[in-house]
Amino acid sequence: MLADPLVYILKGAGYEAMATPDGASAVKLAAGMEPDVMISDVIMPDLNGIETAKQILKARPQCRIVLLSGQAASADLLAKANEEGYHFEVLAKPVHPDRLLSILDPARYSALPHSKT
Repeated sequence: MLADPLVYILKGAGYEAMATPDGASAVKLAAGMEPDVMISDVIMPDLNGIETAKQILKARPQCRIVLLSGQAASADLLAKANEEGYHFEVLAKPVHPDRLLSILDPARYSALPHSKT
């Protein structure tokens, strides 16, 4: 599972991090936890990462979304989300831990539009 090593890396860098087995579980967790950032794979069974992100943004519009993509099928899903007015940060897999941590650094982060206004 990709999530477990990411949690380990993030916790090692001082972040509070949790993993879920699927998108529906992430939506439920986010409702109670109110995360500042959600990192998700685009391609997942049942609820994909884009649909998961949209649901989380409905409840927490200020949540930053970072999607990981390693499959060509992701391009169509991301294009559809862009047409709907959603703009997500996307990192190609495999992502190096230093690259992930650098984009999460608040000193280097500038807000990007991620949902319809």
